[in-house]
Amino acid sequence: MKAIYLTGFMGAGKTTIGENLAKELNLPVLDTDQQIEKKLNMTIKEIFTNHGEGFFRKEETNILKELPTDDVIITTGGGIVINAENRDWMKKHGYVISLHADLDIIYERVHTDTNRPLASKKTKAELTDMYLSRESFYQDCTFLIETSNKCIEDIVNEIKTRLKYKGFGNK
Repeated sequence: MKAIYLTGFMGAGKTTIGENLAKELNLPVLDTDQQIEKKLNMTIKEIFTNHGEGFFRKEETNILKELPTDDVIITTGGGIVINAENRDWMKKHGYVISLHADLDIIYERVHTDTNRPLASKKTKAELTDMYLSRESFYQDCTFLIETSNKCIEDIVNEIKTRLKYKGFGNK
């Protein structure tokens, strides 16, 4: 089965949904940010501080291409979709599911998170501008799932239903 890639803005629920979906589908889940941290032996914050966003984005593309493309769920960093090469890779090798949450919810989840170098200490307006600059990239997906005000179980069930409709699981 093709890979399932979860994309979306930071705080949309990719990691939580990915872990729960993996349990439901009995598949491993890999996180691109965690894989980058493991490969470079640095936190995302340290990578941004020491090497900058451009370096991180190159590593993000490299790790994406190193990960398996079958029988796996891959949760991605919020900015992976900025690069058209990454979007094309994910669409070619799997199902791209974009998770969307209301910006008020996202702001509450991320604005004080010091492990998110592009979000910590940003105003709501700044986060909104960042989201809007990426919005069309998030929409370049197999399907979009609204996560605001939904429980994890309902989101996972919606993904499973929509994947089945797309032929997921058919060899």
